[in-house]
Amino acid sequence: MSENTYDMIVIGGGPAGYVGAIRAAQLGMKTACVERDLLGGVCLNWGCIPTKALLAGAEFYSRLKNEASEWGILADNVRHDWSKVIARSRGVAGTLNRGIGSLFKKNKVAHIAGSAKIVAAGKVEVTDKDGKTETLTCKHIVIATGAGPRALPGAGFDGERIINYKEAMSLPAQPKELIVIGAGPIGMEFAYFYNAFGTKVTVIEMLDNVLPNEDQDVSKVVARSFKKQGVECMTSTKTLAVRKTSGGGVEVDIAPVSDESKKTTLKADKVLVAIGVAGKFDGLFDEKQLPIAIEKHHIKVDKSNYQTSVKGVYAVGDVIGPPWLAHVASEEAIVCVEKIAGLHTHPVDYSSIPGCTYCLPQVASLGMTEQMCKAQGLQPGVGYKVGKFPFQASGKAQALGSTEGFIKIISDPKHGEILGVHMVGESVTELLAEMGLAKRLEATTDELIATMHAHPTLSEAVHEAALGAEGRMIHA
Repeated sequence: MSENTYDMIVIGGGPAGYVGAIRAAQLGMKTACVERDLLGGVCLNWGCIPTKALLAGAEFYSRLKNEASEWGILADNVRHDWSKVIARSRGVAGTLNRGIGSLFKKNKVAHIAGSAKIVAAGKVEVTDKDGKTETLTCKHIVIATGAGPRALPGAGFDGERIINYKEAMSLPAQPKELIVIGAGPIGMEFAYFYNAFGTKVTVIEMLDNVLPNEDQDVSKVVARSFKKQGVECMTSTKTLAVRKTSGGGVEVDIAPVSDESKKTTLKADKVLVAIGVAGKFDGLFDEKQLPIAIEKHHIKVDKSNYQTSVKGVYAVGDVIGPPWLAHVASEEAIVCVEKIAGLHTHPVDYSSIPGCTYCLPQVASLGMTEQMCKAQGLQPGVGYKVGKFPFQASGKAQALGSTEGFIKIISDPKHGEILGVHMVGESVTELLAEMGLAKRLEATTDELIATMHAHPTLSEAVHEAALGAEGRMIHA
């Protein structure tokens, strides 16, 4: 095999790309990963990891400023250095970025820096930063180029006043007022972050609830908490227009979804648009020469093996559409590569995708919500059962001073099989994995009840919620 010939070429070095490339190399394939920017993709460099570093700093600062006295801790005149807040986040991302390069060396994955173009099945042209082009050949191509933020019509991103998540996590100066359009996980995480450091934040959401994909009970707790924290969340509200003002700020025209004639105008220093993402494959292939099918701004694949409409060309991760989550992208990449290698592998269970939002309070969920159950014609107590345990009744939550929220388990009344779980409160993103395993193994509420949970822990709330689903709750 010549130097520029590979078994597999992976295009994109994010959570789908680098994981898929490493797994292919582990399976004995000569593998190259082509990445035009930083290894780790959006998630590691501009998304999941650095935002969590920002959010951890916001929570630490907020608790010192607002709750220290309750703990008997004297923390007068607590201040923050904005540049250091941002620098710490960038440092965390940089450390992990270098780690992926080391993993590539360890697993003998060739890292090729440059922009890729698929010119034919099995043939990829890569152009480096100096304009030099080389042609690579291979048996299999895996597209893992991710997704980019969607702009509002008529209000494109300018990187300064109309911004997306990438600019939001590295602004050189903290804005005094910020409007966030979109109350999904990205919008709510940034709303929490900026508000915690003192920015006046207003969130605009077209649907009826913040975090509209979550169980409505969860959304209500988050909305209540945000209001208490000083964030104004305007739901059932449509954004009509966004414009930059001569004074260096922005204006946003809004109106109730039910009556656009009742228009009002909000003013702020900046507006963060967080209304979703679209697949990123600009310049990757000529659609006339290589007819890779596109559907709703994403590459269309057969999810049994992730092959595109062109034989030998596969696609995984955010570029193929929702759910746009790093852990889903990585799983899709592993399944795709193992299928190419001829292994028997478990398919991705799209009905049990864990989802986490890292604002305060945290949100974690998987499976069916109550509104999904009702949409399928299931009635409470007959078609499904609910066990709901409040953290207010948890000894560990009381000790931590974090009693907001609950754990809610939805189960099948006939066998007790887990249909869904919805959590809001302290560290719930760390409690979710137990329920993911339970659902994967088709565990029942009785089996969760029979599983001893250590005391005092937050995980006892899972046990109590399972007891609640069976009408046996002890501590609430």
